[in-house]
Amino acid sequence: MKEKLIRFMQGRYGIDTLNNHALFLVIALFIVNIFFNNRIIMWLGYLIWLLVIYRMFSRQTYKRYQENEKYLKRIKPIQQWFNLQKKRLSDRSHKYYRCPSCKQMVRLPKGKGKIIVTCPSCHQKFEKRT
Repeated sequence: MKEKLIRFMQGRYGIDTLNNHALFLVIALFIVNIFFNNRIIMWLGYLIWLLVIYRMFSRQTYKRYQENEKYLKRIKPIQQWFNLQKKRLSDRSHKYYRCPSCKQMVRLPKGKGKIIVTCPSCHQKFEKRT
């Protein structure tokens, strides 16, 4: 049975980040629909679910890859913001800032007052309070 599934999926796109996030959205829509019982929410959930299935079994892998890359570019700032918040919560002895020119993450020790920081990647100098 496993071999048949592997043979069937050969040449097909499969699962990627866009599909995973869309599936989480579908689950959230169905849960919301339990409470509100709205046909629009239900049909929107089914439509997104069919889109996920279409993308997963598609043989146009290049087009699906391009769609995923565009999606990843759009959510990259959101992911970076969440990563920054996670680092700030886990490391209490340092502060994290972004370089104003290249957006590189810079870690600075707390309690040093105003200091001039040199970005490690673009070497631009900027002033921050720690």
